Amino acid sequence: MIETAPAPRIAVPVEIDAAALRGFDPAAPVCTLSGETMGTTWQVQAALPERLGLATDDVKTRIQARLNAIVGEMSHWDEASNLCRFNRANAGSATQLPTDFAQVIACALNVARESDGAFDPAQGQLTDLWGLGPNPAPAEPEATAIAEAQSVSGWRKLAFDPSTSALHQPGGLWLDLSGIAKGYAVDAVADLLGTLGISHALVEIGGECTGRGMRPDGDPWWVDLESPPGLSLSPLRVALHQLSVATSGDYLRGAHTLDPRTGWPAIHGTTAVSVLHRHCMEADAWATALGVVKLPEAQALAIRHDLAARIVLRSGAEWLSPALRAML
Repeated sequence: MIETAPAPRIAVPVEIDAAALRGFDPAAPVCTLSGETMGTTWQVQAALPERLGLATDDVKTRIQARLNAIVGEMSHWDEASNLCRFNRANAGSATQLPTDFAQVIACALNVARESDGAFDPAQGQLTDLWGLGPNPAPAEPEATAIAEAQSVSGWRKLAFDPSTSALHQPGGLWLDLSGIAKGYAVDAVADLLGTLGISHALVEIGGECTGRGMRPDGDPWWVDLESPPGLSLSPLRVALHQLSVATSGDYLRGAHTLDPRTGWPAIHGTTAVSVLHRHCMEADAWATALGVVKLPEAQALAIRHDLAARIVLRSGAEWLSPALRAML
């Protein structure tokens, strides 16, 4: 007996953005560019109409330079980054953030508020303590060390003035933007392509994706949501039509997501969360937040904020938010 694979479920945006048709050229060739950034890889599939006169090598160079600049601002692995300099700043000092950094902090603090701290950009001391940054941890930290790190951490201790882009260091607080910076970088690359006249492209960095416009063959940019291995889930294929997707889970790297509210790894019934959002930065942050909390709280957050989300449990069960069900 021959078994056939289950047909994929298809999710499409409820509304089609007419602006996505701008500059559509059915004869444009699709080129693929790739490189490395943020400890992972990036890839761009872009429709390049001949009328733009763009050389693929030049486009790749611009993309890499854009990504390098973001890493230089927000990496907690690079001691020379703006983020690491802020982490070393004196108590009571104010740091003027560059534009990219300021946009990420503003979004991160908003998601922290809306998730009641399930997402927290100010958990760098905890990240370091658990060996999830550049400094390996020889063993599981003691409860007293966790409590000490928490005493100087937390988004509520941050004061950010969006009008001046000034971020105040309360003293000993370390930022960690690894749960949002990659999503921002995806958006930034897509925006860069737009400035070059490339309005039809799929951008992916380490599994986080955004689709702009459409493919020259008239199809949207299709992406299958990641599923943990070993679970019998029907494939879920998404039309990234002016849409982004980010996935957070522990099925590849183990329990690497911390609950900033307790200081301990978030280990419960959820193994993977995918969030669809117009902006990949927000999808990235919300995927992290929904993966931190237990299922009932994650469901409540997704419904309250009208998030298109899929939550996969270790049992193999799956929950789709109302916003995502409306797209099927």
